[in-house]
Amino acid sequence: MTTNSAVSAASPSTGRDRWGFGFFLGHLVTVWGIALSNVLLGLAILRTAARIRSLRWDWSRNYPLLLPLGLYTIFFVVSALTSLDPAISVPELKEIFSLATLPLALVLVRGERRVRQVFDGLIWMVGLLALHGIVQHYAGDYGTLDRRIEGLFSHYQTFSGILLLGDMLLVARLVTGNGYRRPLSWLILVLINWALLLTLTRGAWVALGAVLTLLVIARMRRFFIGYLLLAVFGAGVFFLAAPESWSQRMRSIVDLQDPSNYDRLCMADASFYMIAERPLFGIGPEMVEERYPIYRHPSAPRLTVPHLHNTFLQIAAEQGLLSLAAYLALTIAALRLAYRAFHDEGESRGPRADLYLGVLLGMLGFNLAGLFEDNWRDTEVQRLALFLLAVPSCLAASDPSRETERPEDIGKTER
Repeated sequence: MTTNSAVSAASPSTGRDRWGFGFFLGHLVTVWGIALSNVLLGLAILRTAARIRSLRWDWSRNYPLLLPLGLYTIFFVVSALTSLDPAISVPELKEIFSLATLPLALVLVRGERRVRQVFDGLIWMVGLLALHGIVQHYAGDYGTLDRRIEGLFSHYQTFSGILLLGDMLLVARLVTGNGYRRPLSWLILVLINWALLLTLTRGAWVALGAVLTLLVIARMRRFFIGYLLLAVFGAGVFFLAAPESWSQRMRSIVDLQDPSNYDRLCMADASFYMIAERPLFGIGPEMVEERYPIYRHPSAPRLTVPHLHNTFLQIAAEQGLLSLAAYLALTIAALRLAYRAFHDEGESRGPRADLYLGVLLGMLGFNLAGLFEDNWRDTEVQRLALFLLAVPSCLAASDPSRETERPEDIGKTER
């Protein structure tokens, strides 16, 4: 009996375009410098276009991802053209440039070896960014709500979004037995989570806690009571020993009287009126900030907001329910492919379990954090998420003999 995973592990990677792969990897690990990342993404696009005739492409494997991405792009364009103010919305079509990350991954990151190289690069990048953020905190005037560490990014929310995704990739690697004996992996994990605490970003904290709890329930049920006791004990120690800014921030998560919490409720209230006005294609990209004063609740703390602090409401309000449906379809398709392959290859015992679990944890964390922050608008975070969405199909290209398999057959045992 021979498993597909064993065949794929013995087969050479089909991704032979080293320059294209190098540009692609470079654009992900340089998201801290968005101008440089844009240049490398542009070079990856040009390199791929120049070799378009020699590229191997299998629609039957990639359509579960490309179809919803294509629909999302179409709906996005329509929403900009039919915006309440096209002059403001049409320039936002530049986001399509970043969406190229996903289809490029499907042709440039083919096979387990390439995917692992990208995962390694991302974990190292996030670890170094975390170290920089920690130094920034203790060497600079940081630590209050109006003075939070941003790392090499322009905003602490972007920094926390990158840290969260890197955290999820590393956790997936450790819980599946990959690298858990390496002290360096644990050191990087400590650095990432320390920096995440220092950002004082509650949405990322909640997403991390929720994902870890779901992971324990799903994969380690017999340890759940121990995990629960450890979590309660850890929370008690945290509140006793942590700086006041941390413990106060943690308590505010469940405080509906907290001004920022109430402000988010007001934003949600306004978003429902925006969606009701133009449900299919929305009021137009970048129009929330322009129109919010019209829809805001009279008691809302702020007159204007840059966005709705919620990925799903932001997409629905600005681009319409069709765009939201396409986004959800894309996310669900990637999670479904990743879970099926994870299960069929032996779950935690599988040779690529850490990669599939990394996709599952990363995208769950990304979307849970999206309930409190519009991280889909963060180009830097979005690019990492787009790559993760592509990973299940990238891994399916490990073995040329599997090029024509249906996505649902990937990872099944051959006899």
